Amino acid sequence: MSEEKFDSKMLGQQIRHHRKMTGLTLVALGEKINRPASYLSQLENGHLEPKLKVLSDLAKAFNCETSDLLSPEPPNKRASLEIELQEFQDSHWRKQLDLPEVRVGVTVSNEVLETLVGLYKALPDFPMSRTGMERQAAGDRARSANLALRTEMRTKDNYYPEIELIAMKGLNAIGYNGEGPPSEKDITDLAAYYGFTVERVRGMPVTARSVTDTRRRTIYIPQRDDLGVRGARSVVLQTLGHFALEHAETTDFESYLRQRIESNYFAAAVLIPEPAAKDFLHAAKVEEDLSIEDLKERYYVSYEMATHRFTNLATSYLDIPVHFLRTDPEGTITKAYENDGIEFPSDADGALEGARVGRHWGARQAWASADVLHYQYTTADAGEYWCATYVENSNERTPYAVTLGCRSKDAHWFRGSDTSRRLSARSEDVAANPDMIRRWDGVAWPSAAERSFVLTALPPASRDFTPFPGVDLIDVYRFLERHNLTS
Repeated sequence: MSEEKFDSKMLGQQIRHHRKMTGLTLVALGEKINRPASYLSQLENGHLEPKLKVLSDLAKAFNCETSDLLSPEPPNKRASLEIELQEFQDSHWRKQLDLPEVRVGVTVSNEVLETLVGLYKALPDFPMSRTGMERQAAGDRARSANLALRTEMRTKDNYYPEIELIAMKGLNAIGYNGEGPPSEKDITDLAAYYGFTVERVRGMPVTARSVTDTRRRTIYIPQRDDLGVRGARSVVLQTLGHFALEHAETTDFESYLRQRIESNYFAAAVLIPEPAAKDFLHAAKVEEDLSIEDLKERYYVSYEMATHRFTNLATSYLDIPVHFLRTDPEGTITKAYENDGIEFPSDADGALEGARVGRHWGARQAWASADVLHYQYTTADAGEYWCATYVENSNERTPYAVTLGCRSKDAHWFRGSDTSRRLSARSEDVAANPDMIRRWDGVAWPSAAERSFVLTALPPASRDFTPFPGVDLIDVYRFLERHNLTS
């Protein structure tokens, strides 16, 4: 069966049907295949996709073939009605009419299901508003462009030699000697090499990092009180990157995103020049003492830029596949890259931005850590990984965490690989207890934390709506469970 045709809800119905036919409870089935009942409940509800080994064990427990569980046909009329109703409830109709979702349990009869499905079928198929369609189309284009560029970065190991050459040509032209971070004068000389002057001014537009007058060949940036030397270097270089790389005005999302990625790469390649950085990192690898913190201090850049730059060189020069994450305090992904096989959470289209990593990931555990750098081994569905996470306080309203990680077999090259912190983030280990969800569903009423922007609470391309956007309800339920036990 192709990946496109896989239907987790249909599989869940098949598993439930065969379990009941064999007279097994969730607990009894779990004992047979060595899986917790909570994990099996998630499977039956279509919330998880099992591995082939689990499917094989289930088929053996039910005395049937694996192909029987993967059948695209509902096992009975009840299953067909439940699937059909769920598909209708996931459509735009229920949301536009502000209808509550009907949760189908054993007490809901077949007659009721038939009535609900019949009513949905009787509704006309009117589309969403024109504005709504335009917004959705714009979001879809942006996500598709982002996914395509991330795929390209993975195939190139995030290393772009043509940009490296342009950056080195500029540095050589201004006489940079390759030792230490390029100075503010070096950046000013580089701007002059490309025919620009840099002016610090008051009253910059609040939505712009810099403004360039291409006729006067002047790059305007905020005054020193508003933008320090380190930040100014990055802003000027990101702006220069557009001209050094001969970017034209963009007309589509992919071109816009590509230009942002390329100009940021150029800035990093100037601030952390390839030849010197390569030798520095190779020496640290020989000592099994690689550290983003050392790269950050040596070249006077932010931890995030040092991490980005490390990903450019890690695989090409050090032969170490890695992953990178930037997340907010709730674990919501704002930037990500990987070529080490780790599986980031994503929406149905593969978009990562807006998805939230699990609470056992280092990117979330770091917020409760007393250490400046939080080191951790995490067992995920795809294997075991090591990571280092740094919570960076910036001029932005919300701090964020930057994570650099690799497969556990490569961890020994890094400082902090001797950590004893080990957590499991496998799907079956972190699956929510269905009994707990039933106890607190409809009872808990959390108030969402304040955010800089309202839309940061809303994950992109999601069909599921929660009455508490941005709130991790499972976390809330667990909180209530703990307090209920102690009261």
